[in-house]
Amino acid sequence: MILPKGALVAVVDGEKLVMFKNTGDQTPELTALPTPDIDGDGGGTGGHASSSANPDESTKSEDGYAAGVAAALNKQALTNQFEHLFVVAAPKTLGELRKHWHKALEAKLVGELAKDLTGQSADAIATAIAHA
Repeated sequence: MILPKGALVAVVDGEKLVMFKNTGDQTPELTALPTPDIDGDGGGTGGHASSSANPDESTKSEDGYAAGVAAALNKQALTNQFEHLFVVAAPKTLGELRKHWHKALEAKLVGELAKDLTGQSADAIATAIAHA
């Protein structure tokens, strides 16, 4: 995939968010950005059942963190802090994020990759995006 230059890349799992900016032209080259503060008490699916019939505290916490990440990204989208967004997230987290996307964020979303890469290097993440 060709990632637009200047695109924001968010790499997320149920506990961690890592942010990058694409500085490459033809192939992704990721430069680390500061991570915004995340309110992880977002409650996940907003009172709806989580991914299982009886979600445990870990699931609730991960869903709440994903909701907090979505809120932070929505705020950035609404204030035009980025033009393009690519999201790399663990599959379950990506599903939770999608429930909370604002229409303004969806309009800026240029791609998603359902993979847990939060512990990987910027180069490994860029390679995964290039092959997406």
